[in-house]
Amino acid sequence: MSDVLTQASSAAQASPLAHAGEYERLLVIVPDRLSDLVRKGEVTERYYNPGNLFRDVHILMTNDDRPDAAGLQPMVGDARLHLHNLPAGRFATGWSRALLRGWVAQGLALARDIRPQLVRCHGASLNVHLAHEIDRALGVPYVVSLHTSYNYDDDITGRLRGILERLRLRAMRPLVQPALRAAAKVLPVYRPIVPYLESLGVERFEVCYNVVAPELRMKDDYALHRPARVLSVGRQLPGKDPTQVIEAVAEIDGIELTLVGDGALHGALRALVERRGLNARVKFIPALANADLCARLADYDIFAVHSDYREISKAVLEALLTGLPVVINRRVTAPVPELTPDICMLVENTAAGYRAALRRLIADDRFREQLGRNAGCSARAKWHPAITESRYVDIYRDVLGKKQ
Repeated sequence: MSDVLTQASSAAQASPLAHAGEYERLLVIVPDRLSDLVRKGEVTERYYNPGNLFRDVHILMTNDDRPDAAGLQPMVGDARLHLHNLPAGRFATGWSRALLRGWVAQGLALARDIRPQLVRCHGASLNVHLAHEIDRALGVPYVVSLHTSYNYDDDITGRLRGILERLRLRAMRPLVQPALRAAAKVLPVYRPIVPYLESLGVERFEVCYNVVAPELRMKDDYALHRPARVLSVGRQLPGKDPTQVIEAVAEIDGIELTLVGDGALHGALRALVERRGLNARVKFIPALANADLCARLADYDIFAVHSDYREISKAVLEALLTGLPVVINRRVTAPVPELTPDICMLVENTAAGYRAALRRLIADDRFREQLGRNAGCSARAKWHPAITESRYVDIYRDVLGKKQ
């Protein structure tokens, strides 16, 4: 196992806090490579420190990533940011407490040095096992946000993961599932995750949606551009393949499509656009800072995406909050309860499905505006960033209050 590697944000330490937090120290444990978020511009203010609740935020990555601290600073708001690494390694055939004993010991030593009042896990990987061990040894409560279903035998989930990834995830079950049951609170970020938690016997859970960019500009002008502007945002990988959106656009005159995102299918999508003679009408933006994207959303006429996941993604949330008319595929075997016909058009994942929806939205000005305004009103009532952020603050306070 690698030694714990630590770096602190000198930028945060150099400037005084604008607002001192109510609590001193939060430890956030993530399996993600945060440098990817910075590189792609997916930086949301106070994402790791809702409400500026903590004065110091320690982010522990269970990998060897060394992200730019200054680039991540907005995600902890006014807090001092400290970055740590505790690489766990990868095993295709299994994990066990014995294999992880040394790794856990290092994590416990770091937690003793930090003395956090709360541990937060994003996603359910070995990070929740470490949080569980910290709670058992030091009595520090932890909360876990879940961003997908971890039912690895599920048809959709299994089809979207490779065999080695499925083996690795299944091998972690004996560590992850007890940790979820023992958490002070599990926070699924949309309702389709709830049946998985119920199947595990998790009782302390609460649906708590993702906090998105706080500075969204609401759409107030629904006059159609000429040509009509269609936006599609998302990772370009199996399960989120926008091929049928491109094929639909190819068969409609007077329409332009902008694709924001990158991934394993990016090259194939560019080749498709070339083959279909769409270079003048389809634009690719591999990466765009989230703040820039949100500032531009209202300038588009329609938002169209594809996803086979049981989710309501941040990109879709931001489009709905902006008041954009949204077109998204219907998941027949795993519907997303939040996505209802009054706030979006649900279609089959075919060129014909997207084509019919786009044509109707372009031809029917009243319907297009009504759908967008309904989406905006409904989304802001449920998912406005101020509402979702305040819910995380309330949950943290509740957990900390019970600990005292």
